[in-house]
Amino acid sequence: MSDDHDEENGFETSIPDSLLPYDDWIEDAYRDVMLRAFEYVVTEGGLPGDHHFYLTFRTDWPGVEMPERVRAQYPHEITIVLQHQFHGLKVDRAAGTISVSLAFGGVPATLVIPVAAISAFADPSVKLPLSFRVPEHPPQPAPSAEIHNVFGQGQGQGPRAPQPEQEAHAPGTQDATPTSAEETQPSSPQVVSLAAFRKRGTEPG
Repeated sequence: MSDDHDEENGFETSIPDSLLPYDDWIEDAYRDVMLRAFEYVVTEGGLPGDHHFYLTFRTDWPGVEMPERVRAQYPHEITIVLQHQFHGLKVDRAAGTISVSLAFGGVPATLVIPVAAISAFADPSVKLPLSFRVPEHPPQPAPSAEIHNVFGQGQGQGPRAPQPEQEAHAPGTQDATPTSAEETQPSSPQVVSLAAFRKRGTEPG
């Protein structure tokens, strides 16, 4: 992991093995840069000038909320472009998530993206690419205590009697209707490759 200004400041562009987790600290700092960019857009009410963002994230990561049809099309990773037609951008540092509303194929949707699922961020207008390490295998939720009880009941206790099934009553549903003209715009978010904006190597630089 390196910074563009490392060589100018007289530092090596790669950090040798260290007992201090500099790589982790630098990556955390880069993530904070990304979050501050989003927060700036929220505060200012939009993107200034020609600035726009490419955001790449893992669609198979726990906590990612997105339309299932889009997840089926991009089961591992997707890149979205935040430029003209998006709204409701929100950064929740306490929850560790970013949420934004945009349209896929003319259908409005709100995405909730854990920061830990983001593998790359870029602002092509200033040729700023940042990449982040995301484990190949998403973390698995721990089994619940109830599941363990099914297979490991206490001594002297017989199996629990099955509970009577309750009939599920689904409330009446209607198709979601857009609430503003902005949501009805037929354009969809661009899905692009970050290859042109990534630097050599896999670490943020």
